Amino acid sequence: MLVNGFELDLEVGVSMLAAAALLLRRRFPLLVFLFTLPGLYIGYIWFAPMIGLYTLAVRRPGRARLGICAVLLIAAHFFPYPITDFELTVYRENTLVLIDACVTSAAPIALGLLVRTRQELASRVEDLTRSLRREDRLLADRVKTTERARLAREMHDVVAHQVSLISLQAGAVQVSTEDPEARAGARTIRELSVRTLEELRHMVGVLRADGGEAAEAHRLAPQPDLTELPRLIEMSALDVTYEGGVAAGASGTKTVERAAFRTVQEALTNIRKHAPGARVRVRVDPVDAVRGEGSGRVEGSGRTAGSGRAGGSGRAGGSGRAEESRAAHGLRVEIRNGPPDAAATVPALPGGGHGLVGLRERAQSLGGTLEARHTSDGGFVVRAEFPYGAG
Repeated sequence: MLVNGFELDLEVGVSMLAAAALLLRRRFPLLVFLFTLPGLYIGYIWFAPMIGLYTLAVRRPGRARLGICAVLLIAAHFFPYPITDFELTVYRENTLVLIDACVTSAAPIALGLLVRTRQELASRVEDLTRSLRREDRLLADRVKTTERARLAREMHDVVAHQVSLISLQAGAVQVSTEDPEARAGARTIRELSVRTLEELRHMVGVLRADGGEAAEAHRLAPQPDLTELPRLIEMSALDVTYEGGVAAGASGTKTVERAAFRTVQEALTNIRKHAPGARVRVRVDPVDAVRGEGSGRVEGSGRTAGSGRAGGSGRAGGSGRAEESRAAHGLRVEIRNGPPDAAATVPALPGGGHGLVGLRERAQSLGGTLEARHTSDGGFVVRAEFPYGAG
């Protein structure tokens, strides 16, 4: 328009249309390039088709497509408008125009292919970086697994040695003493030591095995269920009243019974720690329907008993609401203890502080609930519900 003034003729019109078409070059690069060719052939805008050809080389780099478009650009640049003005005999001028047209066509294609190659290389480098990071994580996990297996072996060696000594000393006391109570206590200690060694070997075997070996070890190892609850209660050295009314034979009860056994085991352990001398009642009953809760009321420190030491950090929180389980039958486990005996000595037993948290996670994984709270009489209650068929 600076050359011809403000008069809108054919040359200016097609040039403006070619420039406007560049706005759509990223979505329709081939159509935009073809639409800009008249602006080069008829008008003055030779830069628009170069941009279109560059975009086409970046986004649609087909060899045949780029070759045809390059020939079209060379033709539009080489032949004048109108075509009748073309003079074949002007060799020197035609040669210069043809060279200019070839450079005009080759430059955007080369630049576009270069940019696309750089983008592909950057993408591959990013993929390689992610792959290396993933390999580093896998290597770190493998190192952790190896270290855990080594620690498991060391734990087995150390703990098994100490428990074996306890068992031997208990056996010696059982043989040498004439006191019936001392002999019974020594026998109980020896049985507990043997049972501890068996469970320790089983857990170490699971930690050391890989893949199918772990599954096979888990399948072959005996797992506790509700039939062993009376023996567990007998060896707990607590004043326990056991009320059991579970009907055997339901689907999926093995996993549920094992979870119930571990719940009672953990609760009795916490009672020995924090409520010595308290009276305990254990109830295991089937239920017709189980309602799930998002989270049971669980102590922050994982304590079960209601002693003074369980105080502020061991107080249970509020239970949440959740959807109703679809299971038609379930199992309810309740362990309730009274206040501790003030005259009893509180044993200095170590605790990890995660017992009830682990029980709650086990219950939730089976679709059940767990509630743990203090009672009005100074005791504590742990109540869990599990749906059958969850395992």
